[in-house]
Amino acid sequence: MGAYLLKRILLMIPTLLGIMLISFTIIQFAPGGPVERVIAQLTGTDSSATARIGGGGGDGMGAGAATQQGGGADATSSRYRGAQGLDPEFIKQLEKQFGFDKPAHERFFLMMKSYLTFDFGKSYFRDIAVLELIKEKLPVSISLGVWMMLLTYLISIPLGIHKAVRDGEPFDTWTSGLLVVGYAIPGFLIAVLLLILFAGGSFVQWFPSRGLTSDNWASLSLWGKIIDYFWHLTLPLIALALGAFTTMAFLTKNSFLDEIRKQYVMTARAKGLAEGQVLYGHVFRNAMLLIIAGFPGAFIGAFFSGALLIETIFSLDGLGLLSFESIINRDYPVVFATLFIFSLLGLVVNLISDFVYTLVDPRIDFESREV
Repeated sequence: MGAYLLKRILLMIPTLLGIMLISFTIIQFAPGGPVERVIAQLTGTDSSATARIGGGGGDGMGAGAATQQGGGADATSSRYRGAQGLDPEFIKQLEKQFGFDKPAHERFFLMMKSYLTFDFGKSYFRDIAVLELIKEKLPVSISLGVWMMLLTYLISIPLGIHKAVRDGEPFDTWTSGLLVVGYAIPGFLIAVLLLILFAGGSFVQWFPSRGLTSDNWASLSLWGKIIDYFWHLTLPLIALALGAFTTMAFLTKNSFLDEIRKQYVMTARAKGLAEGQVLYGHVFRNAMLLIIAGFPGAFIGAFFSGALLIETIFSLDGLGLLSFESIINRDYPVVFATLFIFSLLGLVVNLISDFVYTLVDPRIDFESREV
């Protein structure tokens, strides 16, 4: 196992490097950029829906240097849309501020060199370090992601097992219908419906409609904080998790059905073992392998799957909204930092899932497996 672990860790390096290189290359060909955004703000042509986040970095420099406009245009300023008529020296200052005075390969090398020490620099348009910005938004995403994943697994696995045992019976039929309907309805529509019904939209106001905590959070007791926290999480979690139940429940059901029909299960039953012993002592270990295989994707997806719309609807300022705003506003340090962190996290979780494989079924030998 040690040799396999070393191979997987070494393989993470080129994998992560490839992810970052491909993303960096695509960004170079994407229209617009931080320089263009500052120019658009100075000339009054910025129509970005997220322009409200300005106030630091490039915006401050752009406003301070606005008096340098009107010096004519040359080849430097004409490269940027809307830069005609701006002082070429001002454009060069913007390029230097954002690091675009260096060639692309040098910028990529310097970025990856800094990332090795988890130095992600500062946001272009927010006066704050990228790592601090991610830490600030992380509690919301962790709250949504972790609780949604736990809720999904805790409900879907027992439900899937019960559906497999009662395959073809009325219980299996009507639960399948409910799961399919829940999967077909987009999470954001469920979120809007929940707001209308239970958050003071048109009916009752049993739950808050925005935020992760109440305004009086600091003055609450420990038990009061716990209740307030889950009170705010109830509606967003329901909206996020309803669709996730379907995939996991059907995956569990099909995995158990495949195992239940095998010869060793009939042998165990012939020996007089109770149904619970057969299911959880023999079938469970083998059937769970397929479910564990999907855990890394479920773990990472829990932080982002549908999170953007849910965060927007319930006014939750998390990583989903941060990533979207950063892409729209060409805040590249935030974009690449979040990509790096969650790509690395995904690779690590994928490695951990292999260890879980061996715990569930010791017959699996990774030493003899080609990476």
